[in-house]
Amino acid sequence: MRLRHSVAAALGALALTVALPASAAQAATGSFTYLVDAQDGAVHEGTLADPPSGVCLTLPEVAQDWVAPAHTPRNDTDDFVTVFTGAGCDGDSFTLRPDGGHATDRLKLRSVLFHRR
Repeated sequence: MRLRHSVAAALGALALTVALPASAAQAATGSFTYLVDAQDGAVHEGTLADPPSGVCLTLPEVAQDWVAPAHTPRNDTDDFVTVFTGAGCDGDSFTLRPDGGHATDRLKLRSVLFHRR
């Protein structure tokens, strides 16, 4: 009788785990950095730490079209990241590999999407 209850509890826990949406708890581990040129000529570094996967993120510093886009992205997360020239993951895109994928200041971006391959 005891074994039957243990097996039922284990199967119930397994069913609950499988039923939960996988994306609810998924996040890239690590950081994603980019550079932003300020109007006074200074260059600031922006960072996304442990960003969520599967969610489009518009970079707050460069969300408006009248502000110059960010550049020089570096992906030190464990997910791939696709960077977009427009806000809301719109426009041209380029994908950076995990664990050190980077680009020069020629790659402009306003939004990003982290994802597994």
